[in-house]
Amino acid sequence: MQIIFGIFLPFFGTLLGAAFIYFLKREIRGGYKQCLLGFASGVMVAASVWSLLLPSIELEQRRGAFSFVPAAVGFFLGFLFLIGTDQLVCWMKNRGAELTEDENHWKKNSLLVLAVTIHNIPEGLSVGAAFAGVLSGQPGFTIVSACLLAFGIAVQNLPEGFIVALPFRDRGYSRSRSFVYGMLSGAVEPVASVGMILLTAWLRPLLPYLLAFSAGAMVCVVVEELLPDAVEKGKYHTGTMGFCAGFLLMMILDVALG
Repeated sequence: MQIIFGIFLPFFGTLLGAAFIYFLKREIRGGYKQCLLGFASGVMVAASVWSLLLPSIELEQRRGAFSFVPAAVGFFLGFLFLIGTDQLVCWMKNRGAELTEDENHWKKNSLLVLAVTIHNIPEGLSVGAAFAGVLSGQPGFTIVSACLLAFGIAVQNLPEGFIVALPFRDRGYSRSRSFVYGMLSGAVEPVASVGMILLTAWLRPLLPYLLAFSAGAMVCVVVEELLPDAVEKGKYHTGTMGFCAGFLLMMILDVALG
C-alpha cells in the first residue's frame, strides 16, 4: 500500500496545483498575465536545470570529463523534437497557410502540455527506480527514502500543474476543463513509475538521456512560446520579475527537497 501511495503521490501534486486555477478570474489581462507567463517560464527553466539536466549529468559521473555527453545529446534532441512538432502542428492545421489567432493559441497550449508531460515521464521513472530498489532489497534503498523522493517531486509538481492549466483558462475555457488539462499532464507519472518497476534493467540506462530530452523540450517551449508573450509591450518589467520569482521558487523547491 505504501508503494502504491508513493507512486501516485507526484500525480496528486500536479492535481492539486491544477486546482489553483479555480481561484483565477475568467480572463487574465495586462501586466498580471505577463507576470504569470514570466512565472511559468521561470518555473520551467529552473525545473529543466535542477530537476533534469543536473541529475542527468550526475547519473553519468562514471564517464568523468565526458559526463556531459548524455545531457548534451538528450537536450539537443529534445529541442529538435519540439521544433519538429511545432512545424508538424502548423502543417496539419492549415497545410502551410498562416495560422489564425485561435489556432496559434491552440498550438501554444498543445506544445506546453506536451513539454510538461514529457518532463513528467523521467520524474515518474525516477520514482519507479527508487521503489524498484526497495522491492529488490538493494542496499541504500528504503521505503522512507523512496516516499520522500515521491513527496519532493509532488511538491515540485504544484506550480507545474498550475502553469499547464493557466493558458487554457486565459483563452476562456471553463475552470473545470482547464483543471482537467493541467491534471492530465501529470497522469503519465504513475504509468512511468510502474513501467520502471517492471522494466528496470532496460529503462535505467536511458534515464540520463530522457532527463535531458525533457529539459530540451521544456526550454524550447519557454523560448518560443512563453517568454515572447511575457515581455511583449511590458510595463515595469512585470514579465521579467515573474520569471525571477518562478525561477527562484522552483530552485528553492528542487534544492530543498532534492
